[in-house]
Amino acid sequence: MHPESSQYLMPITERPPVVIHHGRGSFLWDEDGRRYLDLLQGWATNSLGHAPDELVEILTRQAARLLTPSPALHNRPQLELARRLCELAGMHQAHFATTGAEANEAALKLARKWGRVHRQGAYEILTTCDSFHGRSLALMAASGKPGWERLFPPHIPGFFKVPFGDAQAMRKAIGPGTVAIFVEPIQGEGGVVVPPAGYLRCLRELADQHNLLLILDEVQTGMARTGALFACQHEGVQPDVMTLGKGLGAGVPVSAVLANRRACCFEPGDQGGTFNGNPLAAAVALRVLEVVAQPDFLSEVVRRGEQLREGLRALAGQFGGLVRGRGLLCAWVLERDAAREIVDRAREDGLLLNAARPHILRLMPSLRIEPTEITLALDLLRRAAEGVLGQNLPGRRLEVPGEAGEKGAGSCLSAR
Repeated sequence: MHPESSQYLMPITERPPVVIHHGRGSFLWDEDGRRYLDLLQGWATNSLGHAPDELVEILTRQAARLLTPSPALHNRPQLELARRLCELAGMHQAHFATTGAEANEAALKLARKWGRVHRQGAYEILTTCDSFHGRSLALMAASGKPGWERLFPPHIPGFFKVPFGDAQAMRKAIGPGTVAIFVEPIQGEGGVVVPPAGYLRCLRELADQHNLLLILDEVQTGMARTGALFACQHEGVQPDVMTLGKGLGAGVPVSAVLANRRACCFEPGDQGGTFNGNPLAAAVALRVLEVVAQPDFLSEVVRRGEQLREGLRALAGQFGGLVRGRGLLCAWVLERDAAREIVDRAREDGLLLNAARPHILRLMPSLRIEPTEITLALDLLRRAAEGVLGQNLPGRRLEVPGEAGEKGAGSCLSAR
């Protein structure tokens, strides 16, 4: 812990004692001049890496022109971003916010408003075990992160959780008061859990059969992270509502809620925020979209993701565990709770990783990471694993991209 942090910062997360000074591409430097290869990238936020030239240019240009005129007035970047996102996602309208949590909160409000208008007041929302949607009171109630059911009571009612990847469990959980299904295409915080093929299509069919809204939280998986602009496109699924964040601004705070014509029911006063749709963030998001929506860019994300997982599979073959993920959202699931130790050892060697769970390492590099940088990252990760797990341990090499969960991965305390 940095000595100043305990004095002035609320202890909401554990941080190492280093202070980051600047970054470029896939690398960060601390105040002592030490370099780190960054496979955190702001928890999958810096989609174009640190300080990309085109974003520095657009930030400088837009800041000199207009920061924010108030959300009570139109601005051109906001209008253009709404149009472009709706075109690419096949949606009707967009609302902008600053964080993924805000976008998800707005999506929940939209669903409950829709239930009041179109479903005789239905308001219950089905979510999944081990899910993560944000840290507001409503989103903590919606999320299935283990242990959260004990925090900050009383809890906001109306959320029921079922196992992720289990379409039959979702079907059984639907009741007369259900208004929406709310899931991540891939559970990121839960440990990069990829559901079985066809899962999202089944949810789409359920929503259609029971007159529900299908809401997909693409805050982490959207904006090319999985090798498609939106992860739901891998299955050709069109949700009623989609939320975006993280990579949308490539480091600048901006998020979005997109809704199809059927789901749109907000009226003036239903939703708002001081910084919503500000031209600085919107101009950046437009530029990011121009880059990541290109077919060649998406193809490169797929190739680099395959390279990264191939290297992780080799490590799993040496040290045990399994590998899963899609595009450049990857995880190495260890055979014991050693993720935090490996993260700490890797940082000492100049590599930044995330311990999504005690036994899961999550890798979320820049979408522009170079092949040589992936090779370096894998070498540094191998060194850290050897230091923590020992050398040349017998292990099993296994990738389960369609695995919907793990034994003991959490509980479903609020299932029907």
